[in-house]
Amino acid sequence: MNFNGKHLINGEFQADSDKSFQAVDAASTALLDGQFRHATLTDIDRACQLAGDTFPAFSSVAIETRALLLERIAFELEAIVDELVVRIGQEAGLPEARVRGETARTTGQLRLFATVVRRGDFLQARIDTALPERQPLPREDIRQCNSPLGPVVVFGASNFPMAFSVAGGDTASALAAGCPVVVRAHAAHPGTSEWVAKAIARAVDYCKLPAGIFSLIQGKGHDIGKALVQHPAIKAVGFTGSLGGGRALCDLAAARPDPIPVYAEMGSINPVFLLPRALDERAEALAEAFVASLTLGTGQFCTNPGLIIAAAGDGLNRFRKRVADIITAAQPGVMLNPGILNGYCQQQDKYRTEAELISEGEQATNRASVTLFGTSFAKWQDCAVLHEEVFGPCSLLVETVSSEQLLNAAEQLEGQLTATLWAQENELQDYPALISELTRKVGRVLVNGFPTGVEVCDAMTHGGPYPACSITNSTSVGSRAIERFLRPVSFQNFPNDCLPAALQNNNPLRINRLVNGQQDIEPIG
Repeated sequence: MNFNGKHLINGEFQADSDKSFQAVDAASTALLDGQFRHATLTDIDRACQLAGDTFPAFSSVAIETRALLLERIAFELEAIVDELVVRIGQEAGLPEARVRGETARTTGQLRLFATVVRRGDFLQARIDTALPERQPLPREDIRQCNSPLGPVVVFGASNFPMAFSVAGGDTASALAAGCPVVVRAHAAHPGTSEWVAKAIARAVDYCKLPAGIFSLIQGKGHDIGKALVQHPAIKAVGFTGSLGGGRALCDLAAARPDPIPVYAEMGSINPVFLLPRALDERAEALAEAFVASLTLGTGQFCTNPGLIIAAAGDGLNRFRKRVADIITAAQPGVMLNPGILNGYCQQQDKYRTEAELISEGEQATNRASVTLFGTSFAKWQDCAVLHEEVFGPCSLLVETVSSEQLLNAAEQLEGQLTATLWAQENELQDYPALISELTRKVGRVLVNGFPTGVEVCDAMTHGGPYPACSITNSTSVGSRAIERFLRPVSFQNFPNDCLPAALQNNNPLRINRLVNGQQDIEPIG
């Protein structure tokens, strides 16, 4: 597969400028094949304007057509997985098993949203029929369902070149909602992005949909993202990345004449609480499971366990020793790109000045070493540096001396994607306040597991209070992710034939609806 190197707009590769860049091999830092163009304001305006122009038609297509589009994208991605293994291995340093697994997750979530669309519950149809005889005032016929929000800009993520990038969850959920998508490809994997964009374009053509419902914009520099977020045709933004990047996009969106929502997932330290009895009874097993989670993907998952809060005692001593022994022998890993490796090393150096180095793995040029630092609860609570996320295979062990300190630690946490509790049978019953506090602070609370690995399903929440996410009551993973790109619209006294299909009396979609306060699938009247 060759590279065109231009932007995919209206089903064609085009570029307004000859200025270009190349991707870098994550392991060797050598330049990779392919010259990729930097987007200009003209390129961006055309892509966004096409998204706006095609929105009315795409938002009104039959939901079965949307479902078929999502399934066809999955089919097209599966057809190029062998090529993706090679290119993603170069651009992101990911091994074959990880690429195949992430591709399967990407196609799985596309098919999940096809199921969601067909199921119809995302429409949240509600009908209150007229009550002309009601006293003291009659009630009009009022019906409500969700409607697509409008064109969406999706920013590709560095750490998931498939699942959170061009055809990832943001794109899948936006298309499922009926929203055209303009993707801003991550500059670290432009080749992967182009191949995936081609697959989407083939699916759009196969389904005979307007080509303008999907575009890919390449290039480096913050000006591209700024222009996309500020374009008047864009109505929402999906982003997975750093706190600084997400916050900048939020500020740009808020400063528009018509502010728009930015659904930014911006990182998390994902605290793990080791309760006393769990530590005493299985310290060594916990240590082994923890290091496996910490080093998964070279620690570059947004759910990486970057903070361990544990009760002092013999169990913690055994845990600490076993972790140190494993980490000492741990091999260094390739990070996603040289910039991320440099940032990791800088953050490690900050920790070295404020905490004790418990253990460090083997080191090598252009590789990330595994590290575990330790500190007391008293030092941790007063040191801002030790509350910062370290993006990579590094974690901090905080030793507490009482159940009160465990609770105080939870109270001092910022918003997180996840929090984990390790406990023996019935031990959680002694910590109701801790559980309650964590429920307020995070999007997902786990018991006796580690947070790396986010199941794509109806019940999953991948979000949390700020700064984990910019909008607390949302998720970027699972079927509810579609809700980010919808808005409720009410129709009052409409002729039946002019209503959306979800609200018509005969219920042609055969979906479950809330009719006069009761769930019902049957026709009305």
